[in-house]
Amino acid sequence: MSNRTAGDRALTRHRLFWPVVVLVVLLAANTAYRPSFLSVQMRDGHLYGSLIDILRLSAPLILVALGMTLVIATGGIDLSVGSLCAISGAIACLYISRQPDQNSLGGVLTALALGLGVALVLGAWNGVLVAVIGIQPIIATLILMVAGRGLAQLITEGQILTINSDPYKAIGVGHLLTLPLAIFVALAAALLIAAVTRRTALGLIIESVGGNAQASRLAGIRSARITFLVYVISAACAAVAGFMITANVSSADGNAAGLWVELDAILAVVIGGTSLAGGRFSLSGTILGALLIQTLTTTVYAMNISPQTSLLFKAVVVIAVCLIQAPGFRARFARRRAPASAPAPVTEQPKEQVPA
Repeated sequence: MSNRTAGDRALTRHRLFWPVVVLVVLLAANTAYRPSFLSVQMRDGHLYGSLIDILRLSAPLILVALGMTLVIATGGIDLSVGSLCAISGAIACLYISRQPDQNSLGGVLTALALGLGVALVLGAWNGVLVAVIGIQPIIATLILMVAGRGLAQLITEGQILTINSDPYKAIGVGHLLTLPLAIFVALAAALLIAAVTRRTALGLIIESVGGNAQASRLAGIRSARITFLVYVISAACAAVAGFMITANVSSADGNAAGLWVELDAILAVVIGGTSLAGGRFSLSGTILGALLIQTLTTTVYAMNISPQTSLLFKAVVVIAVCLIQAPGFRARFARRRAPASAPAPVTEQPKEQVPA
């Protein structure tokens, strides 16, 4: 019995236990409210359903959150990912809109390359500000967060830029093997990042830089290069997410595309068990956190919660998950519930015998 109790305690102390519990509760609540929520149908050779929609809509957030995980693991933060989404999507849509044939595959690939290239340059800019110049990450990326949104507005001239390109639209709503293509793109990115960080020494080096950058540098690790690299990777992930976001609606809106996605990405990383202080990180936890946030958003819309209270409802759930996941909060709660222990019995010490 004691072994089973110890096993249960070890399970509940796992960093992903409570996020999984909350995700299951949300799915159960949706099913109770709408019994057809879990149903998946095959139409025209494609799978459709609420679960499929959650996976498809989670793909951009998963991409941004994966890049954010590496940045946070080094002890930094990237607030510019939302602006990078808007910039990359705006550049791609602008180039496609100026093509005589918007369905040209070569034109779409060129547009993607241009958007990705600009995002990589801007990610390198963040890396230089943080790793070379030494500006605090929250300030360095806040600069691009504000200026980048203005740059996206300049690219689109303050208008919603609409395109009619089937190859580009496929990035957001296309299908492959009966499933949305966006799911495979996010899965491929996750597997690639996992292979690079967990099958090589890069992941351990990132964790060491996040744990103690100065000690890592003294140990021979080029901390500045690692910090520079993670901001470039984060920008690349944000660019691909920007393509998905704009492809979903076949248009680029410099003001609304990727708006506040950086906050959702940070929440997904924290829910997944990665500490904001840097150090160890969990890619699987980040993916789970992104799925939880998207399921929560779907729940808000499915239950017809008013827009005035939807953000409050979302914030309450996220705070609850973070609190029950925090070891300090659980330990304090456990101490309050623990019964008062009985006083230890007092044993009488033997008297010294006085020699005769």
